[in-house]
Amino acid sequence: MNEPVLEFRGINTHYGPVHMLKDVDIDIKAGEIVCLLGGNASGKTTTLKTILGMVTPTTGDVLVNGEVMTGSSTTDVVAAGVSMVPENRRLFKRMTVLENLEIGAYLRGGEGLEADLERIFDLFPRVKERLGQKAGTLSGGEQQMVAVGRALMARPQVLLMDEPSMGLAPVLVKQNFDIIQQINEAGTTVFVVEQNAKMALSIADRGYVLVTGRIVLADTAEALLANPEMRTAYLGEVE
Repeated sequence: MNEPVLEFRGINTHYGPVHMLKDVDIDIKAGEIVCLLGGNASGKTTTLKTILGMVTPTTGDVLVNGEVMTGSSTTDVVAAGVSMVPENRRLFKRMTVLENLEIGAYLRGGEGLEADLERIFDLFPRVKERLGQKAGTLSGGEQQMVAVGRALMARPQVLLMDEPSMGLAPVLVKQNFDIIQQINEAGTTVFVVEQNAKMALSIADRGYVLVTGRIVLADTAEALLANPEMRTAYLGEVE
């Protein structure tokens, strides 16, 4: 059995008096796609911020490849092999597409930059056509491609994706999740935080359901899709 490459052990996180994450345990093994499902204010984004060191848990630990990263800076977490595609892309809109991609590689300098760019272009041919264009002038779908490419330029072992379907037309959502599968098949472990349960579970190996900061279900994707408790009580009907 593979050891987890990313792990939450008994995480409790507070924003002042508000208890956001409650005894959260998550493990993600190398090569998996794992999704974290939940509605608004369930604690999904806090989970990602805790992984990235943007929020320090009150108790518990975050581990990357068995190394405790709790309290580490975001830079240290990225250097350890974790990168994120944020919600709403958050590109540097006045910078060119190429400049946005190059920022993703800032921790490792210029070594291998051209080869990494070619891998991005293989995934997203349209990005190559837009290299000199300001990122803010791209369509939503194109911005998502650049955001994913920027994260991959860090050569992550684990790619975090925060609400990848948000703001995209249905046909682009399907394309986006197809790309996530391709990234995973090329060797990158993926942790997807998503409200679109059916789409996320359709590509995931396993999933967790987060409700008001607490994991209420954890199972294989197939079992979660078939679970009537998840389908109705927590996330609504997924068909």
